[in-house]
Amino acid sequence: MAVTTFFSLCLLIITAALQVAGQTTPVAEAPAPAADDCNGIFLQYVFTSGSKIKPTLKARQPYKFQSILSITNNGLDELKLWRVFVGFQHDEILVSASNAVLDDGESFPALVGNGTVFAGFPAADLKTAVETAGDTTQTTAQIKIVGTQFGVGSPNVPMPSNISLENDGFICPKPSMQGKSVMQVCCIKDEKFKTNLTLGEKFSPRQDGDLTIMYDILRTYDSNYWAQVTIANHNPLGRLDNWKLSWDWMKDEFIWEMKGAYPSVVDTSECVFGPQAKFYQNLDFSTGLNCQRRPTLIDLPLEKTNDTKLGMIPFCCRNGTILPPAMDPSKSVSAFQMNVFKMPPDLNRSSFTPPQNWKIEGRLNPDYKCGPPVRVSPTQVPDPSGLLPATSVFASWQVVCNITQPKGASPRCCVSFSAFYNESIIPCPTCACGCPSNTARTCSMKAPALLLPSQALLVPFDNRTKMSLAWADINHLPVSNPLPCGDNCGVSINWHLFTDYRGGWSARITIFNWEDAAFADWFTAVELDKAAAGFDAVYSFNGTMLDGVNNTIFMQGLPGLNYIVAEADGANPEKDPRVPGKQQSVISFTKKNIPNINIAAGDGFPTKLYFNGEECSLPKVLPTSSSSRISSFTVTTSILAAVVVFMLVRQ
Repeated sequence: MAVTTFFSLCLLIITAALQVAGQTTPVAEAPAPAADDCNGIFLQYVFTSGSKIKPTLKARQPYKFQSILSITNNGLDELKLWRVFVGFQHDEILVSASNAVLDDGESFPALVGNGTVFAGFPAADLKTAVETAGDTTQTTAQIKIVGTQFGVGSPNVPMPSNISLENDGFICPKPSMQGKSVMQVCCIKDEKFKTNLTLGEKFSPRQDGDLTIMYDILRTYDSNYWAQVTIANHNPLGRLDNWKLSWDWMKDEFIWEMKGAYPSVVDTSECVFGPQAKFYQNLDFSTGLNCQRRPTLIDLPLEKTNDTKLGMIPFCCRNGTILPPAMDPSKSVSAFQMNVFKMPPDLNRSSFTPPQNWKIEGRLNPDYKCGPPVRVSPTQVPDPSGLLPATSVFASWQVVCNITQPKGASPRCCVSFSAFYNESIIPCPTCACGCPSNTARTCSMKAPALLLPSQALLVPFDNRTKMSLAWADINHLPVSNPLPCGDNCGVSINWHLFTDYRGGWSARITIFNWEDAAFADWFTAVELDKAAAGFDAVYSFNGTMLDGVNNTIFMQGLPGLNYIVAEADGANPEKDPRVPGKQQSVISFTKKNIPNINIAAGDGFPTKLYFNGEECSLPKVLPTSSSSRISSFTVTTSILAAVVVFMLVRQ
C-alpha cells in the first residue's frame, strides 16, 4: 500500500512537471498589484509567448509573438475614445488585435516597427469603477495581439520601448518593467490642461482636420440602412483628383446599391459563397454591387450628375475632383449614398457599426492619414425647399484625415532652377520621384543630375542624353559613369529668375505635364520665405497671396485656360520626341520695404513648391553667378553654345 502511494505521488509530480514544462509564459488575466496604487489610467503590456517560425535564416530570423495590452480606468472621469501608443521596435508585423483598430487606418497585417497607436473598437470609451460598481468589463479593455517580429529569440523577450496614453490631458511617466515580460505605467491627469469637452456629453465634439469624412445614417430598416458619405476638404493646399475611398467592414456587411459613386469592382461572389447568402436566401445577389470586406469606391463622371438612377445627389459626380475651398467652395465637397445590408445579430433599426480603417487617395495628390470614425451629434440636413426646419439624421460618425508624408515615400513632382545669369539649367534631382527597380539601361541612382541647356527642358528625359552630354563637353562639366537616372516625375516645374533690378525683380514659372492624362482646374503654390512680401502680379495665371499660409503665392489658370493637356506625340512621331503639356507665366515682384534682399543669392528661389497639393522635390543647389548682370560676351557665348549643341544633336 505504501509502495503504491509512493509511486502515485511520483507520477503526480512528474505529470505536473511535464505540464509546466510544456506551457508558454502564462497569461496575466488580472492587472499587476501596481494597478491598485494607480488612480489614473493604468497601462500594462505583457508578452505571453513566442516561437520560431519559417523560414530559418541566419539574420533577421522571424518569430511569432503573442502579447496582451490592458487599459484600465482607475480615475473618476470616463475615458473617451482611448488611444494607446505601443513603441514596437523589432520590425513587428501585426497580424491581429482584438477589441482595437490601428489609429492610422491601416488594415492587418500592418508594419508597425516604428511603433503604432491602438484605438478602441467596438468599445471606444472606458467608464469608471464608481459609475459601474467596479465592473471591470466596462472599465478595462484588453487587446490580444498576435504578430511577427524579427531577430529576438528566446531567452530574450521582444518588448516595446514604451507604452503611453495618447489622449490629450494626461501625463505618462517612463514605464517600469516587472521582470522581463511585463511593462506597466500609470498615466495621470494634467491639471494644467484645459479641455473643451463637457462631462456627461453623449457625443464627442467634431474635430478639425485637413479632410473630414461624415458617415450619416439617413434611413434605417431592420436588415439594412441607407448611409451618406460626405468628404470635405478644409486645407488651403489640399486636393484630390480621381479619389479612391476604401474601408473595412467589421461585421460582414455588404453594399447593395449606390447613388453618386460606384465600387471599383462590382462583385458579390463573396456573399454567394459566404454567410450572407445563407441568411438572405431570397436575395438575388446578381443585382447587388459589392461584397468585399474592403471595398474601394470611386466617384462618377460629370455626365451622371442628373442620372435618376445613379446621380441626383448634391456634390456628387465630379470625376473624383475635390478642390481647395479657396478655389471653389462648392467643389471642395464630394458626397454619395449607399444601401448597406447587415448581418445577425445586428438586425434591428437602431444597430449600426460604421466601417473602420478608412483610407483615401488621389492622383498626384497629398497622402492622407485617417483616424477611426468617432460618434458625433447627428448631422442636420437642411430642407431642400428652405421652408421647413432642418431634420436630423439617425446617427453620425466623423473620420478626420490629415496630410502626412509616409516614411520612404517619394514626391510625384519636381522643380528645376535656372537664372538669367547662368546658361545652365539645374534639373530636377536624380530619382526625385523614385527610381524603378528594373531599368532598360544601367544608370546611377546617386550621381547628381547633369546640367542642361534650356531647350532640353522641352523633351522627355530619354531624349536629353545627347543634349546633356554635348552641353557637358562644351562647358567642361563632369559626367558620371554610369549616367544618372532620370527624375521619373509626372509633372516638372521650371522656376527661372527672369530679371533683377534695383526696384524689383521677376520670375517665370513653367509647368510641364509628362503624364498621359490632362490636369483640369490645376493649381500651384510657391513659398518664398523672404521675397513673397514683394509679390506684385502674375500675368498669365490668376495669382494671389494665400490667406493662412505664410509667404505663399497661390496660382491657377485663368477662366477657360485652367487646363494642362497631356503629353502628346511630336509633329513627326517617328523622328520627333513627345511633347509635354505646358503652361507658363511671368511673375513680378517689388523690393520695396524688403531690406537686404538678395535675389541672386537665393532669396528669389522657392523654399517650397506645390502642384495640386503635392509638395514637389527641389534641387539642392542654386544657379551661381560671379555677377548679378550678364555681359554681352556671355550672351554671345550662350548663343554659340546653343548652336553647337543643336548641330551635335542633328548629327
